[in-house]
Amino acid sequence: MALKLTDYKTSVHNDWCPGCGDFGILNALLMTLAEMQLEPYRVAIFSGIGCSGKTPHFAGTYGIHTLHGRGVPFALGAKLGNPNLEVIAVGGDGDGLGIGAGHFVNAGRRNVDIAYIIFDNGVYGLTKGQASPTLQLGLKPKSLPKPNINEAVNPIALALAAGYTFIARSYAYDVRHQKETIKRAIEHRGMALVDILQPCPTYNDINTKEWYGGDDRKDAATGKPMPRIYKLEETGYDPVIKDPENEDELRAKIANLIVKSREWGDKIPIGVFYQNSHIPTYDDRLTGRIADYRKNPPAMQVFWDENGYPTTDLTKLFEEIRVT
Repeated sequence: MALKLTDYKTSVHNDWCPGCGDFGILNALLMTLAEMQLEPYRVAIFSGIGCSGKTPHFAGTYGIHTLHGRGVPFALGAKLGNPNLEVIAVGGDGDGLGIGAGHFVNAGRRNVDIAYIIFDNGVYGLTKGQASPTLQLGLKPKSLPKPNINEAVNPIALALAAGYTFIARSYAYDVRHQKETIKRAIEHRGMALVDILQPCPTYNDINTKEWYGGDDRKDAATGKPMPRIYKLEETGYDPVIKDPENEDELRAKIANLIVKSREWGDKIPIGVFYQNSHIPTYDDRLTGRIADYRKNPPAMQVFWDENGYPTTDLTKLFEEIRVT
């Protein structure tokens, strides 16, 4: 029997603020799982602290609500323990690029096969709207007494430097685009980032739904809004590395990513910025050392018998690491 969207929903009361972009991201994520027909017991969603941290409560899969900035390392551990599990990490821009920035960077160099979705609204929505790492320098949303004094982190460029092999951005009010982008991230073998821009109707009164939609800058001839958001895929932009040995192609793709990732204000691109499927994943590397890793991962092993006594023999391991 085909799984339906309702199979991925829970009865937990959702107390996000009306108009919050989190609703669109949650719906897109659940729609993706339904479209991919991923059995709920094969999916684990990890989160940190913040408004986005509640996401696992509203998804009828395995859900793990962890610590502030620590959702990614928990997710990595679960994937390494059971590579057959579809692991998704979610978190806010403050959670993932502030206190969790070290984990964000190191996750890229490992290239573990998980998808990481960032709910990016420029503020710490759960703790009264302080400036998050992605709020642009000089902006003063209503929650700040003075304009933001810090430069903003560029999640797209940072992910490239860290080694993510799939890097994308979407927009919370475009559920269809999010669904397709998240699907591509999950299907990609390797560490995938989807940075999702979202309004915070309570604390960020600058980057609002109307601002993204261009209501403040209507076309002089037609009187219609001029949206700031545009789709890379509609411009002929090609993010896919086809020949990893071709240095010219690699340099060109990276240069294009950097230029597009810096666009902000009048033009904000969404879509897939970069995809390189030629880099070995972490479990590929582990399999190179432990031949039966995928067939017999840690999560499937028996570590103690019915009496509680350990069944693991570490003799061979100690011999391998012994220094002579």
